[in-house]
Amino acid sequence: MTQTTEHSEGLQRSLSNRHIQLIVIGGAIGTGLFMGSGKTVHVAGPSLLLVYTIIGVMLFFVMRAMGELLLHNLDYKSFQDFSTDMLGPWAGFFSGWTYWMCWVVTGMADVVAISGYWDYWVHDMPLSVALAAAVMLALLGLNLLTVRLFGELEFWFALIKVIAIVVLILAAGFMLVTRFTSPGGQVAQLSNLWSHGGFFPTGLKGFLAAFQIAVFAFVGIELVGTTSAETKDPVKTLPKAINSIPVRVVVFYVLALAAIMCVTPWDEVDPTMSPFVNLFGLVGLAAAASVMNFVVLTSASSSCNSGIYSTSRMLYGLAQRGMSPKRFGKLSGNGVPVAGLVVSVTLILTAILLMLNDSIMGAFTIVTTISAVLFIFVWTLILLSYMTYLKRYPEAHANSVFKMPGARFMPQVVLVFFVFILAVLTQEKDTLQALLVTPVWFMVLGVAWFFGRKHVAPDADEVTPGTLYAEIIHDS
Repeated sequence: MTQTTEHSEGLQRSLSNRHIQLIVIGGAIGTGLFMGSGKTVHVAGPSLLLVYTIIGVMLFFVMRAMGELLLHNLDYKSFQDFSTDMLGPWAGFFSGWTYWMCWVVTGMADVVAISGYWDYWVHDMPLSVALAAAVMLALLGLNLLTVRLFGELEFWFALIKVIAIVVLILAAGFMLVTRFTSPGGQVAQLSNLWSHGGFFPTGLKGFLAAFQIAVFAFVGIELVGTTSAETKDPVKTLPKAINSIPVRVVVFYVLALAAIMCVTPWDEVDPTMSPFVNLFGLVGLAAAASVMNFVVLTSASSSCNSGIYSTSRMLYGLAQRGMSPKRFGKLSGNGVPVAGLVVSVTLILTAILLMLNDSIMGAFTIVTTISAVLFIFVWTLILLSYMTYLKRYPEAHANSVFKMPGARFMPQVVLVFFVFILAVLTQEKDTLQALLVTPVWFMVLGVAWFFGRKHVAPDADEVTPGTLYAEIIHDS
């Protein structure tokens, strides 16, 4: 049964429920976990588990705020909708364009990661970068064909990621039970979490430094809620999707990384490579390490594929509202926004320039910091919209079927946490440089809004960030 009427001249609606469920689950496992956690393990040690838990808790409240807003008015399909309603058209403009840039920068991080994964096999950085570019061009070609193909790719990419995490946790559990000893003489045991310098082996400085990459691991978490908001029964599916976030954080982040550090002590994890690959390499299972490298390569490709898809659809949606050039609102015969795809991929490929002047991890740190700051801006708009909603519609909050816990004070707590994150980013030279770049983006948006606000058509049909996948769903 088709959920929504298919527009004959609009975006294709050809993803099945099977695709959506795996995409949402797989979205909880990103490049920030597979690639970036090596650095965070190195700088924070086992205290990294606490870092991921804290961030997960804070963002859970952001998602609960978003969930209550989406159910307050079922015409809202994303944060762009309710931020426009609660804060004004400027908020819709800033959130739409910033979310587009979020995914462009995230795509750049994925290109950097893909290069690093290829280098694990070829040991030739120029060749690795060329192979990463080839992957991008192949993904562009596939996205230019049909939406259905995108959905099928994402289904299998997500399935691979989920299976890999589960297998890794089970393998680590087996190693713990059998007290597996690596060729280097390290015994797999739970005490590895505190016997190598304690739970905070690098002190407060290391603990705080871990927040930068860890925040990036959660980017895109808002799609869990907004995609569910476009399903047939959002009152039922939205709370279920958002309330599942803590479980996903525990399983995919905390439990997986704890398993890694139990088998391989934190001080033996190579910060320049994925700890998931490193785990099997350290214990002498070269073939398994190569398989895991393939898994993380597909994970980064999956994230990049999602970024290519979503950025082009965002430009299409912005064009429908008069917030971006008209050419981005034109579709090919296959219902694909070609102009948006080409522009987005071209910008994402500029990540190659960063790798020419920096190391893989150095380039990864820069782009992930920019991405994290931009996502924090989007999450902040969600909280500000929620605070406005509480003042404007107190009765609606009182009668809500999905109230945010601690609604009167948690938004302020999370906003203070975001300020803390920004302060942490100023403590390291590489993250500070990236942080100082982001105000330029908002200055450009400010100028664009000043001159272009008269052309905005707030009532036009659009594809908002939350409907990236859901706009093309049909029940199968």
